[in-house]
Amino acid sequence: MADIPVICFVAAKSGTGKTTFLEKLIKEMVNRGYELGVVKSDAHNFEIDVPGKDSWRFAQAGAKATAIIGPDKYALIQKTDQKSDLEYVLPLIQDVDIIFVEGYKAANRPKIEIVRREMGTEIVSDLENLVAVVTDVKELQVPVPLLDINDCGEAADLIEDRFLSKKKDIN
Repeated sequence: MADIPVICFVAAKSGTGKTTFLEKLIKEMVNRGYELGVVKSDAHNFEIDVPGKDSWRFAQAGAKATAIIGPDKYALIQKTDQKSDLEYVLPLIQDVDIIFVEGYKAANRPKIEIVRREMGTEIVSDLENLVAVVTDVKELQVPVPLLDINDCGEAADLIEDRFLSKKKDIN
């Protein structure tokens, strides 16, 4: 099985629009017939387990890892001493065509950076991994394609051309 392509979507600041853009791009890619995995970097202590439910109770009792398996999905919650490395988590995502990562600016992975004029025009990605900049700043000077922040179709086209060598057969 070939490696699954991974693209990190990054920005200089929180609130730049990564989540909003990614949500639209995911819908566009799914409409084109692709199956996606998505990883979200979180700086806070998120909680996805529901207090009072069995898996939460197991974790509260001291389990380091809990999993719940349903008829159409599963979830694994693994406690760690520190934030897990992206490269450790990526292999857990299977049976997808591509993985989008929100965040992980320091990862040695291809990046698409989101830049909005009102949040500043600083580029934080190293140029060797920068694939494109999604922006509302038409005059931004970068050696990669500038894509319109309001047109996720442009980004989807670039991703198909560069990372998805065989396009899906859509009937």
